[in-house]
Amino acid sequence: MLRGNLAFAFLTCTALGLSARGATLSDLKYHQSPDKDGVYYVGPEVSAPRLVSTVYVPYPDDVADKALKGMTVMAMVINPRGIPEHIQLLLHHGDLFDRAAIAAVQHSKFAPGMIGAKPVTVWIDVRVVFSPDRSQTTPQVLITERDLPAPSESQLEDKHQKPLSYTPPLPIHTVDADFVDPFVRHPYVQVAVVSVMVSDEGVPTDVRVVRGLGFGLDEKAAAAVWHYRFFPAMKRGKPVAARRNVMVDFVKF
Repeated sequence: MLRGNLAFAFLTCTALGLSARGATLSDLKYHQSPDKDGVYYVGPEVSAPRLVSTVYVPYPDDVADKALKGMTVMAMVINPRGIPEHIQLLLHHGDLFDRAAIAAVQHSKFAPGMIGAKPVTVWIDVRVVFSPDRSQTTPQVLITERDLPAPSESQLEDKHQKPLSYTPPLPIHTVDADFVDPFVRHPYVQVAVVSVMVSDEGVPTDVRVVRGLGFGLDEKAAAAVWHYRFFPAMKRGKPVAARRNVMVDFVKF
């Protein structure tokens, strides 16, 4: 569920800088950067927007099948004033349901995401689940895509502050895999293991499921990993392409 181009200031400040003659790991700095539209993801420096108040979403009256169940999922940005903008439908559930869900979000109030004491614009997902008992429901915030901290110097250096001979790629941006049906309860652990080849720029170039779950979830796990970004593997202080396994979580409905 990638929303925009990812921006990681430290990839140019560190991974590329470390390969230059004379660069050291002590130069490593990390600050979350917004995407090309000025929007952040939740991460180590950016707090998540919170739903402060909302309206109930009624089950539509004019649907043929009153037992119709499912959900509408939307991506949106919450601006520094707590107002939702640029609402995108990620999962449709029919026009009547989708319109009701969007209307509820538009009438909701959010506390904006923050960097320190500064409110900023942040991507979130919101879902509205429609139950077969036709009960009214409310929007719920999901954080399915997030930035992670850059590796610390202790992960990349030995006790003499020298670069380790090798460090594997480390995730710095992750995306949860989707569950399509919130009413399905899968009997197995809801984590897949995926092998990913990561370029020296931290971008996935090959993705393979090595421990799947079935139920159509393996494809969703692989699709999520294609949107990961990594601090690349380092060999004697220089970024290199390398493969690693990642544990893929699924959206918790």
